[in-house]
Amino acid sequence: MKPRILVAREVFPEVIERLSRHFEVDANQADVVLGVEGLKARLADKTGVMTAVSDPVTAEVIAAAPGLKAVCNFAVGYNNIDLAACTRAGILATNTPGVLDDTTADLAWALLMATARHIQTSEHWLRAGHWKGFRMTDWLGSDVHHATLGILGMGRIGQAVARRALGFDMNVIYHNRSRLPADKEAACRATWVDKATLLREADFLVLLLPYSAESHHIIGAAELAQMKPTAHLINVARGGIVDDAALVSALRQRRLAGAALDVFEGEPKFDPAFLELDNVTLTPHIGSSSRATRMAMAMTAADNLIAALSGQRPPNLINADAWR
Repeated sequence: MKPRILVAREVFPEVIERLSRHFEVDANQADVVLGVEGLKARLADKTGVMTAVSDPVTAEVIAAAPGLKAVCNFAVGYNNIDLAACTRAGILATNTPGVLDDTTADLAWALLMATARHIQTSEHWLRAGHWKGFRMTDWLGSDVHHATLGILGMGRIGQAVARRALGFDMNVIYHNRSRLPADKEAACRATWVDKATLLREADFLVLLLPYSAESHHIIGAAELAQMKPTAHLINVARGGIVDDAALVSALRQRRLAGAALDVFEGEPKFDPAFLELDNVTLTPHIGSSSRATRMAMAMTAADNLIAALSGQRPPNLINADAWR
């Protein structure tokens, strides 16, 4: 008999077909958000699960799934998984790094350009019939070329964002817990600075940190106050990194020129005050959302699951202690 697995969110049929060659698949193609209770019920007889970042694999869920051996996220982030509880139970946990770097970097740039040049709000203004002709002072935006791009979190995606800045002849600065090797800095033409300098000098600040207890509200009222009033904040990382209430206040009081957000605290819910602002661009967590990239993410998660339940070390294991 094949091992039984759960695919907790809708995925492409090709992925289900691949998994079905190895497993008996319980596929949530209706895409119902299962939550803790739903996962407990569906995982009681499963040996593996493919999850999204919206699926809370908590200690309670793990305790209700005695046969579970692998939790495979189709995402880079994994703050939805209680890694310590997985490791204690000998459950392998995996993610999908690398496959979404360029697609997410592309969106970061789309949002950067949108907030710099008022793309979203000016389009809404045009659609509403307000455009009556040329005016010298309509929709004055911020130049991107020759500006200073700041990146907080200089991993693979951060480096991809930095490389794209070369075409705009930007000054690129970054802050990371550890400085990049010299060859990678040279490839990005990027300079490491401390966090205070990053906040003070960036014209465009792109956030690319993983979410953790340490990064919670790493950009709050105090940090926003250090930024230029002409600066723009772009978050394509995770909700909770920014104190959304503090950001709303800064934008409302024009202490910040603009922001562009793909992620929010408590998403899919978000602070409704954002909808009242004309200097923020909002997208619904679509950083990795191209068909090719989402397919690659799901197939990578499938490969991880197949390896884990075949007795092999999965290629993207994030809790090595569970393997040992």
